[in-house]
Amino acid sequence: MKPLVQISLDLTNIDEALDTASMALRAGVDWLEAGTPLILAEGLHGVRRLRNSFPKVPIVADLKTMDGGYLEAEMMAKAGASHVVVMARAHPETIKCVVQAGKDFGIKVMGDNMVSDNMIDGAKLLEDLGCNYIIHHIGYDERRGIKAQGGKAPSPLDQLLEIVKAVDVPVQAVGGLTLEQAIMCPRYGAPLVVLGAPLVIDADSFKTADGNLGSSLKKICDAIHSQKVLDNKN
Repeated sequence: MKPLVQISLDLTNIDEALDTASMALRAGVDWLEAGTPLILAEGLHGVRRLRNSFPKVPIVADLKTMDGGYLEAEMMAKAGASHVVVMARAHPETIKCVVQAGKDFGIKVMGDNMVSDNMIDGAKLLEDLGCNYIIHHIGYDERRGIKAQGGKAPSPLDQLLEIVKAVDVPVQAVGGLTLEQAIMCPRYGAPLVVLGAPLVIDADSFKTADGNLGSSLKKICDAIHSQKVLDNKN
């Protein structure tokens, strides 16, 4: 799989999200993500507007589903999402329901291992239950909380090689990566590169970042697309 760039629209206003998405696609971004803040603020209507504005672009709905899996996935699929996200900490039956809905409505399922007791086992469970992609994810509050207590915040790069080796489906790493670290993800065997805070949003206020975002994004997309995804299975 060639490297792909996904931009997380972690915004709370659909018009701002649409403007950011348009700029990102011009810069070379491949996938759009309706981030959890956008879904909370705009719901299905926000996903529909993204789909109507960008009819051919993959759209990830970051629901972080924990229950009611089939209905949530069905609703997002009918609104135009091409991918939905379910959590490893959900009951296995919920994960199975999301996977079944994915098959029934022609969308892909991304399994998120955030706050799993064992991140590698969480990723393997998600794959075993039928998820098409793994999101290896260190949470926002977890990182900030540990740092506030004087500790070193964990990074998804800490176990990324082990996650990639443990599963056969594509992996993406999410959670506090610098731009330089995000660009390096294909070297770990993780082809799906997510760009979000701090490039797109301010990490504290959830506002669009200042500066020439379009120009920066193009350089980053070019750098990611030019890489070869390494086979780190062995």
